[in-house]
Amino acid sequence: MPIDYDQLMNFDIPAVRQTYGAEEVARFGLTVGMGQDPLDMRQLPYIGALADDARAMPAIVNVLGHPGFWLGNPETGVDAVKVVHGEQGITIHRSIPNEATVVAKTRVTGLVDKGAGRGALLYYEKRICEAESGVHLATCRGTTFLRGDGGFGGPDGPVKQAHTLPETRPDHVFDTPTRPEQALYYRWNADPNPLHLDPRVAEKAGFERPILHGLCTFGLAAHALLAVMCDYDDSRFGSMDARFTAFVYPGETLRTEIWNDGSFRTRVIERDKIAIGNGLFKLRGAA
Repeated sequence: MPIDYDQLMNFDIPAVRQTYGAEEVARFGLTVGMGQDPLDMRQLPYIGALADDARAMPAIVNVLGHPGFWLGNPETGVDAVKVVHGEQGITIHRSIPNEATVVAKTRVTGLVDKGAGRGALLYYEKRICEAESGVHLATCRGTTFLRGDGGFGGPDGPVKQAHTLPETRPDHVFDTPTRPEQALYYRWNADPNPLHLDPRVAEKAGFERPILHGLCTFGLAAHALLAVMCDYDDSRFGSMDARFTAFVYPGETLRTEIWNDGSFRTRVIERDKIAIGNGLFKLRGAA
């Protein structure tokens, strides 16, 4: 049965209230490469190592108030086994507290029908606010490719356009080795998908072993941008948007190539594959 455009556009995704603290913040920082140099004083605040300086890594907003796999609800009409995470973006409006209670509300913002046999694009956003004050901390946004749901009679646009990278050589390069067990750690950031954990599931999906979570790869790129563009000052981190273009195996090394205008991409060095492409970063307050 084809999806119902109006029903999916107005699908009520329950708000999520979450209380988190130093343990969750430190765990997230460690899972995106913070602390690999335990003598780098700029990284230690993000993993709870300094008693007088504790900060939350900006990309933690991707896992705060996570609504779960709501597209798996049969009422959405979506073929849940054929969904692919295509794009991700975040905007940080206020520095993320090291501990807080937040409320996150996710909603569908767009739905594009690419035609029968060509799938559909679902756009969504998640707003994260402090529970008591209502202060808007961050907005996350993403694109999900619904491979099995094209041809339902919906609009054929507008389609989000990808950022074009400069043709010049990147101005900065930041390498981050991943660990063989990195996905086993990252799963505790609200993503227990067995594709990233169970070799049997990965093999059935066509991979030689479990792959790294896409949002972990995104977090590693965010780490590179925080280091290069912000000198590890989270108050300068504004927004980042990018496309997922290839998978990563835990244990591979990621090289994030960054231009001074905020353009970036992340490459798997061992296989020379672009894992994150068409990236654009902006400092907070930048137009």
